[in-house]
This record gives sequence, C-alpha cells and structure tokens, in this order.
Amino acid sequence: MEKQKFIDECNRRAASGAPFIFVIDYELNNFHTYDIGEAASAGIFYDIRGEGNESKIPVTSKIYSAEDQMSPPDPGSAYTFEITPVKYAQYQNAFDLVRKNILHGNSFLLNLTFPTKLETNLTLEQIFRHSRAPYKLLFKDRFVVFSPESFVRISDDRIFTYPMKGTIDAALEDAERKLMENEKEQWEHNTIVDLLRNDLSMVAKDVAVLKYRYIDRIRTHRKELLQVSSEIAGRLEPGWKGRLGEILVTMLPAGSICGAPKPKTLEIIAQAEGEKRGYFTGIFGIFQNGRVDSAVMIRYIERAGEGLRFRSGGGITWHSDPESEYNELIDKVYVPIV
Repeated sequence: MEKQKFIDECNRRAASGAPFIFVIDYELNNFHTYDIGEAASAGIFYDIRGEGNESKIPVTSKIYSAEDQMSPPDPGSAYTFEITPVKYAQYQNAFDLVRKNILHGNSFLLNLTFPTKLETNLTLEQIFRHSRAPYKLLFKDRFVVFSPESFVRISDDRIFTYPMKGTIDAALEDAERKLMENEKEQWEHNTIVDLLRNDLSMVAKDVAVLKYRYIDRIRTHRKELLQVSSEIAGRLEPGWKGRLGEILVTMLPAGSICGAPKPKTLEIIAQAEGEKRGYFTGIFGIFQNGRVDSAVMIRYIERAGEGLRFRSGGGITWHSDPESEYNELIDKVYVPIV
C-alpha cells in the first residue's frame, strides 16, 4: 500500500486498539499491515521477544521430519552453511567512494552493506524456526529476519529506541575492553546515539539517553559476538495511538542502518551500493495491548533468483580501515542456531 494509506491505516487500527503487524521496506516504497489473526494466512510469521504465530506454520520441510521440526538441528552435522562474500576489490571501491564523501564533509557516518551468496540445505522456514533472536520474521517465503536490534518500543506514553553499533569476535583476547576502548567504535556509536536522539525528538519530548554503550552477547553457529547498544527514551503526548503511522514513518529509515546526516547519507548509500536494499534494513513490528514493539530488519536472508543471499554491513567513519570493515561484514553472516 502507499505511504499515506499506511499512515491512515496504522492510525485507525491503533486508535481503535486493534492488534496488528506492520512491515515497511528501507526505501519506503512498500508498506504492509496485517490483522494478528490473519497474518499466518498471508504467509507472515513472526516472533517478537517470545510472542508470535510460529505454531501456525505448515510443516513443509524436505530435510527434517515433522517431529524434527520442533527440535534445533545439530550444528555439527544437520545442515550446511557456505558463503561467498563480495570480492574485496568491489567492497574497497565502494568504501573509497564513501570515505571520499566523508572527507568532503558530506557524511559523518555511513552504513555500507553488500549481499553475500549463501548455499545451505536449510529452508527459510527452518532458519526462522531454529534461530534464536529477539525479533524474527518470515515473510511469504521471500525472506527471513533474525534481528537482535530493536527499532522502537512504546509503552505507557514513553518511546524507547536501542541503537546498536560496534561488533567484535568475543573469542579475541580482551575483546570487551578492545571494543569499548576502540576510538572508531566510540565515535561511531556516539554519532548514532546523537542521530537517534534527534529522530526521537521529532516525535517525542524530554528525550534522554538512559543507558550509554552496554554490551550484548550474540551466539551464532560459528562464534560468539559482542555488540554495543544504548538506550534512549522520550515522552509521547497523550493520544499517540491515533498518530502511530506518522510516528513510525517520521523516524524512517532507521538511523542506525543509514548514518548521518541522514538525507545526504541516503544518497551516498544508493550510489555506493548500486542496488536497492528492498526490505533489508526496513522495519517490522506489532501493536498489541496498547504497546508497540518493533525491530530493524538486519540479519537478513532473501531469495535471489534460484538461490539465497545474506545481506550485511557496518558503519564507516573517517577512522575506518577497509579490511577491518570487510571482515566485519563477513562476521555478521551467520545464523544464531546453537
């Protein structure tokens, strides 16, 4: 549906108290709302911090029996997961374009992403079922998301966001200290926190950082990662449910997956990446019981022709080293099946 129709639909549903799911792509070209009870029949399956409709997925596996569907696969032998990342030379060309714009003052921080070819005997359905993540979405067997990153939460007239910037292999010696003391990571995270404070200020009052730079641990099929987040909150005016559509759209695209300043950075992203992101780095979420919970669609696998590809990336600043950023892109290609 078109943007204004989506805004009106969100406003109407939320004001009436009717629970619904929403999905929005990165370029703000595709907007969807689904009644909670009708999402499964539309091929929309979700798990948002433990609540969802996974039980309604038909058993379609070609690898596991019906009994096996409900048990995690054996990481040692049950599935394959082979990746072919973008060539380093191609990544560096895009990186150089981004860095040139940063040095010219056109952007302070830019999230550069690329697809990675993926070969696996897992179906999108199996990845959805067995991945461990706070936010999961299976969208019409077109893509699957297992995101660790919240977009916004709204409860009791307060809105919260949790920008996530900074990643390191937890197995590295003294990994936590290295991550927290890294100058590039500090600068990148501070920039995103400032951007998200500004985004929240467009829809809320009394915006403040409640918690700055704390570490989450994410277990994957290959390794454990450390990621850095912050918590920012603001106060919404009473009656915000009747304005929910405007609140969501005003803050998009999510600042953590584009950069700052946002308008010019979006132009540079389009030039550097060379293709539309589609639903990757868009958002999805739920309105239910007068509350909103939503996620940024990172950790994302999509159908592409006859195969699959995993979309990933990271933030580029003037401190960034292309080889380190390229390796981070690859580190983020995982499934959290452990």
